[in-house]
Amino acid sequence: MADLPAGSDAELAEFARLQERLRPLFERVFPNPRAPRTVVVVPSLSFDWDVIEKITGLPHYEERLLCMLMLLRLPRTHIVYLTSQPIAAPIVDYYLQLLNGVPSGHARERLTLIACHDPGQKPLTEKIIERPRLVNRIRAAIRDPADAHLSCFNVTPTERTLAVRLGIPVYGCDPTLGTELGSKSGAREVFRAAGVDLPDGSERLRDVDDMVEALSALRSRNPSLSRAVVKLEEGTSGEGNAVFSFANCPDGGDLRAWVADALPRQLTCESRGKTWESYGPKFAETGGTVEAWVGGDERRSPSFQGRIDPLGRIECVSTHDQILGGTTGQMFQGCSFPCDEEYRLSVQEAGRRIGFVLRDRGAVGRYGVDFVSVREGGGWRHYAIEINLRKGGTTHTFRTLQFLTDGSYDEEDGLFRLPDGRPRFYHATDNLKNARYRQLTPDDVIDIAVENEIHFHGARQRGSVFHMIGAVAGWGKLGVVCVGEDPEDAQGLYRATCEILDRSVVDGA
Repeated sequence: MADLPAGSDAELAEFARLQERLRPLFERVFPNPRAPRTVVVVPSLSFDWDVIEKITGLPHYEERLLCMLMLLRLPRTHIVYLTSQPIAAPIVDYYLQLLNGVPSGHARERLTLIACHDPGQKPLTEKIIERPRLVNRIRAAIRDPADAHLSCFNVTPTERTLAVRLGIPVYGCDPTLGTELGSKSGAREVFRAAGVDLPDGSERLRDVDDMVEALSALRSRNPSLSRAVVKLEEGTSGEGNAVFSFANCPDGGDLRAWVADALPRQLTCESRGKTWESYGPKFAETGGTVEAWVGGDERRSPSFQGRIDPLGRIECVSTHDQILGGTTGQMFQGCSFPCDEEYRLSVQEAGRRIGFVLRDRGAVGRYGVDFVSVREGGGWRHYAIEINLRKGGTTHTFRTLQFLTDGSYDEEDGLFRLPDGRPRFYHATDNLKNARYRQLTPDDVIDIAVENEIHFHGARQRGSVFHMIGAVAGWGKLGVVCVGEDPEDAQGLYRATCEILDRSVVDGA
């Protein structure tokens, strides 16, 4: 079949036909560990580049889904892994040696790595689409399209085009639905439909005038409100968010005029280097939301991760307590699994209710929900603030634990248990940063872990697993998942890992 024009009615019809394969694939292949299959992994961050360009080490975020290589423990599974730039051999070896019970040579024969050799500043999927001969190479690497699917970080119209050109379905949400349900405005509407608390605010804002009107209305409804969150319609990990301060807001007079005048001075962007001069036009281009800042003496940021399978079942995958930082405290930095036992089941229940609404509106695949939780009296109140109809910052960390241990998540108590019933916990980050880490290479990081006996130990089911190792030399940054026997053990292992890395580099070098 000739390539169909991107976005055409013919392409959309073909994509819908391909997606019909997911249900039989899920019934026939997914449950059978010995069934032959090909998984084409496209770890593209297909977001507005203006929104994500300031993320440190962004080119190496394509390495976060290397945890998918551990699917090679399934003896007849083939992985085709795509990247902008080639992945260094020691990094690939590191993941293959984590496989339990499978010789690394056997796994390597079932792994195809394909790179665009393009370091340019655009999402990976766009780079692939621009290279028809590369698309042909990917097609040739798929053993049987009937047993294959595409696994992406997020699904946009570009991933839809790639799926059609490869002739395989995507295990993820239709991009038309993703844009609607997974946007900041769409999420607020889903929360209401699910009967889940959300911050006071407004959505479907089209431009700066709408933003000013929404901020003014928010302050009018709550005269004691000190801050509000402004969000671009599309963003990730807090990028695209900003905080408006109502400091010095007068009690009387023209509130709308005051807000309009104060915006350039009192709006603080989360993304480094962004100011009102760039944020205002971007908001006018994309639209967005405004909502009250949820504050409290005790404030947490839990998240829920679920999956809507092609049969329509809702699976609770995990809960996490997120670690946030950045300019305004909204940037994802890391997480602890699971979230606090005081509220993990209530977060899970809210996430499940949201999942039913998403399913009934046609969503399929992984989804995540972020909350802001505050203690009220003897309990916690959870405000849903965002839906991610895609993989997220906690997907690769949890899958690392899952693939390493063959354990499973127990929805009854929200714990992860090994096959013998023992629980496991972890502390993880994508943002282990130190300028001196630039002295290290990926080989050095692996050597340091082995020499100091902090690497993951299969017999003990405990230890540290690194990711984004390719970013260490150029950016002084990498990620790690520290798996422990209890929360304190995981936290202690994380601290020890940081201390060992810090001791391994030299001041002033």
